[in-house]
Amino acid sequence: MSLPPSASSSSPARRSILRGSLAASAALTLGGTGLAAPAFALSGRPRAEWGVQAGDVTASSGLVWVRSDRPARMLVETSATESFRHARRHLGPLIGADTDFTGTTALRGLPAGEQIHYRVTLVDPDDPRRAGEPVLGTFRTAPDRRRGGVRFLWSGDIAGQGWGINPDIGGFRAYEEMRRLDPDFFLCSGDTIYADGVIQPSVTLPDGRIWRNVTTPEKSKVAETLDEYRGNFRYNLLDHNVRAFNAQVPSVVQWDDHEVRNNWYPGQILDDARYTEKDVDVLAARASQAFGEYFPVSTLHARGGGRERRVHRVVRYGPLLDVFVLDMRSYRNANSPGRQADDTTGILGAEQLAWLKRELAASRAVWKVLAADMPIGLVVTDGAANFEAIAQGDPGVPLGRELQIAELLRFVKHRRITGTVWLTADVHYTSAQHYAPERAAFQDFAPFWEFVSGPLAAGGFPANALDATFGPERVFVRAPERANLSPMESPQYFGEVDIDGHSGELTVRLRAEGGAVLFTKVLQPGRVGQ
Repeated sequence: MSLPPSASSSSPARRSILRGSLAASAALTLGGTGLAAPAFALSGRPRAEWGVQAGDVTASSGLVWVRSDRPARMLVETSATESFRHARRHLGPLIGADTDFTGTTALRGLPAGEQIHYRVTLVDPDDPRRAGEPVLGTFRTAPDRRRGGVRFLWSGDIAGQGWGINPDIGGFRAYEEMRRLDPDFFLCSGDTIYADGVIQPSVTLPDGRIWRNVTTPEKSKVAETLDEYRGNFRYNLLDHNVRAFNAQVPSVVQWDDHEVRNNWYPGQILDDARYTEKDVDVLAARASQAFGEYFPVSTLHARGGGRERRVHRVVRYGPLLDVFVLDMRSYRNANSPGRQADDTTGILGAEQLAWLKRELAASRAVWKVLAADMPIGLVVTDGAANFEAIAQGDPGVPLGRELQIAELLRFVKHRRITGTVWLTADVHYTSAQHYAPERAAFQDFAPFWEFVSGPLAAGGFPANALDATFGPERVFVRAPERANLSPMESPQYFGEVDIDGHSGELTVRLRAEGGAVLFTKVLQPGRVGQ
């Protein structure tokens, strides 16, 4: 069974780019055997059937990703025009089985604030005359001047709770809506896969309707082996909407728990009969390798110099915006009742917190977006007694992981760091929370906003309770009344951020699948608190 072809792009220049990109993946078949060769492919030549994607784009650089069907040399050409006149060539890596035939090429020396057209060609490493059909993509580099403005989208939570690619509804439809909005980039706020979420061929909904899933062998059980984790990342790329989106919109990606398993933390030993491998650190290492293979993340593709492979990083998107990508998973302490009076590890770890303080203090961007894979003041539980996120339901002074967030918020206030906004996903509904010291038990911080979006292609859940420690007020919320509503029963959600190049105002829009703007908030630049 194959998915329907993607709708055409809204931009004439991008239509031709996407025609080439989608042609390279038009012959995807979604039965148990996987992929069929494109009609134009020449026998024995490398093929890039999974599309292309760009990531961590700045004013002068970016990364381009591809997956081959066999060993190949990756070549990337970039140009200011879709005709590829005066194209510049970037020699990429040799792609082989050690990376599941994925490859990422760094592009440097790009012009700022320009549309970049690129094409990826896979070449037989033993015979350079044998090259596959080029696959096309495009992205915009960040502006180097303020007046350029910035607009991006964010969301998370993809293929979760058993709701996979449903060909009856057109697959992951929210990706097509996002593509048509033509943002500068997409911030994927974690739970990019559900490695612990089995995808069944069909699910009967409460009203008797049948939800049908595309299935693969790797999604028939929880992921434990490296190949099973890789198969989870490949699953999302079976969707034509995802491939079309990737060819047009660069990404900034972070991870959360479901890239490994639900609610994991370092050092955890599982008591779960579904797993033969009980050591979560072993599972996390395999998941981390697959994550780095399937997403173009700059700090996971650094070569030489002994640089640490890590998810947390700053993506600098011109004078208006720095995106601080946090990792609230890899350095955390064990989930617990969260009542410790002294906690230096917290949810970020001491080293990442020190890094974040340094980078925030050094930032000269008008806006500093803190891309968090978990919310601050929303109570997220882990079983009957433990807590998964930061808040633990005690409205008093900071305890447990709250101590680390209090330290960060105090630092932002006392260093008079302006323009901080928190964006997150994780809880499978959309909302806006305003935090203010006059409502809080801990008061040594400046007011700030936290915006939540998602899921993008997963089950919807009721709103979480708020913890009063940092004085949150739920200004807006849209959530279902019961747990795990399918995408046929509840809309999917994503957010939009639009920074005006002239006024510097930042506008947040919370959107629902189907085109509705549910909530809008305009924030003014140059303020410590809002």
